[in-house]
Amino acid sequence: MIEIDNLVKHYGSKKAVNGISFTVNDDEVLGFLGPNGAGKTTTMNIITGFLSSTSGTVKVNGHDILDEPELAKKDIGYLPEQPPLYLDMTVIEYLNFMCDLKNVKKSDRKKMLSDIMSMVKINNVSGRLIGNLSKGYKQRVGIAQALIGDPKILILDEPTVGLDPGQVLEMRKLVKSLSKNHSIIISSHILSEIQAVCDRVVIINHGKVAAIDNINDLSKRLSGTSKFLLTIRGNADDTLAKIRMIPEISEAKLRRSHEDYHEIELLISNNAKTDPREAIFFTLAKLGVPMLEFRSIDPTLEEIFLSITG
Repeated sequence: MIEIDNLVKHYGSKKAVNGISFTVNDDEVLGFLGPNGAGKTTTMNIITGFLSSTSGTVKVNGHDILDEPELAKKDIGYLPEQPPLYLDMTVIEYLNFMCDLKNVKKSDRKKMLSDIMSMVKINNVSGRLIGNLSKGYKQRVGIAQALIGDPKILILDEPTVGLDPGQVLEMRKLVKSLSKNHSIIISSHILSEIQAVCDRVVIINHGKVAAIDNINDLSKRLSGTSKFLLTIRGNADDTLAKIRMIPEISEAKLRRSHEDYHEIELLISNNAKTDPREAIFFTLAKLGVPMLEFRSIDPTLEEIFLSITG
């Protein structure tokens, strides 16, 4: 687990980080977001020990990153936005070199590297020069070096940048699988990826924490309402009249009518503190109206991000 408490970083008279505090729980994927210049990279560099803070503390599994740097860093695997690769090395040469840097016992290396290369699917390129690999494979090699030494915490900065859609999907699956045994911080400008893999998000702006929550609760808290799209087959006027009588419903209106299919889409809003789904189900059942689709259309993470950061 990581504990960040009242982190401050000055560059001369400029405060790049201004009192940031949050925690990363065990086996959690945390999205770390903010506009350019918000202090994300500075914060991550402090967490990993690349920079010292002006004040405040970072503890990694109870070890202060400044007071006990070796113990703290031993539990961190870091993938910067530009993976720290030596392009004139083969993949296996580079990973063995990283084992040297991380003081991995020679007796443990063969199995560790075999397991890591299988996990990130780079066995088939282990003998190739890194400089000749595609962007996707270079990212995988970057993640492989972060996993050396079996750190409990992974920090991934823009892990999907420059990848094609297929590679992005594979990276998403990899992050999900890694989250079973690691705490993960992901910083990315591709917010759909954050929404797909993260349990919670921390949004910072102007060096301060602007929001911390899981995405669903954050959207409800910001809007004050939950919105649903209901598709039925029946009479719109009768159905709307009954749904509007449900106490939890604050608004219900016709969104679209598909006359060819005899389908009607209704847009329903309710107070974020209430759950109208059961009441809607029984209301439609009494009317004998088939429910074809019922799904949340709460704000996307992009909309939430823009609302918070302006």
